[in-house]
Parts: sequence; structure tokens; C-alpha cells
Amino acid sequence: MPSAPAAWWRWLLLAAVVVVLDQATKALVQAAFRPGEELPVTGFFSLVLAFNTGAAFSFLAGAGGWQRWFFAAIALVASAIIGWLLRRGGDRVYCLGLALILGGALGNLYDRLTLGKVVDFLLFHYAGWFYPAFNVADSAITVGAALLIIDSFRQRRAPAPAATPEKR
Repeated sequence: MPSAPAAWWRWLLLAAVVVVLDQATKALVQAAFRPGEELPVTGFFSLVLAFNTGAAFSFLAGAGGWQRWFFAAIALVASAIIGWLLRRGGDRVYCLGLALILGGALGNLYDRLTLGKVVDFLLFHYAGWFYPAFNVADSAITVGAALLIIDSFRQRRAPAPAATPEKR
């Protein structure tokens, strides 16, 4: 069922909830941990305070500082485009995916602008293998992207033909 463009603010509210959850969890971890400190929760999951000056998987982390503004600019442009797409409306799955990506992008953007790096704290590992640490914003972006991929495979109904005036 398509989401009415007039209800686009609801999707912005969801994005704001993602930002609040992301920032709250990051604040809790920063208050409880020293950088690099790790708390094993299970045999495959730990909480850790890590910082990432790059993008996903620390891409460009050692680039010398310019990447902070580069990734911030990308997040701002992407956020503007996503806001425009949400305003246009669409199916719920599509709008949900966009809202999650928007919230995640804004959560990490806030870190970049205020700290110069992104706070990560969720760490999965097994038998000496470690997945790069990530956060709530990263999770929202990943789930949102998956929803957009799923939505791209869904069948669409053809729009109803426009009513034409009858000929006399």
C-alpha cells in the first residue's frame, strides 16, 4: 500500500527515533568504556569502544582528515535526496527503508561533525575472526538497504488508467 506523500513527516519521525537511539547508545558506551576496552557478552559478541574516522570497514580511515568532511558531505547530500524521496511517498517497505537509512546517516553524521569520527561499539567475533565494530546507525543503514533491495524485487500494480471524457 503506497504511503501518502502528506504523511512523509511520520517517516522523518522514525528517522529521528533512529538518531536518538543511536546517540543514546553511543553516549552510554562512551560513559562506561575507555577506548579499546572490551566487555565480552557471549562467546561471539562483545561491547567495545572504538572510533572510526573512515567509512564502512574503516575505508579511508588513515587518509589524513579530509575524509571527515568528504563523508559528511556525502551524508548531507544523501539525506537531502532521501528526504525528497520520502516526501514523494511510496510503498511502506520502500519508505521504511529510506527512513532507516536517513536516521543512520544522520546519526553517524552527528558523530563526524562533533567528534571527527564515528563511535562504534558492537563487535561480533569467532575463533580469532572479528567483524569490524559497528553501531545502531550502521545497523539501521544495513536494514534499510536490505529493505530497499527487497522492495526492488516486489511486483508493482500498474496504475489505474486516467479517466477520459466520454465522446458524444
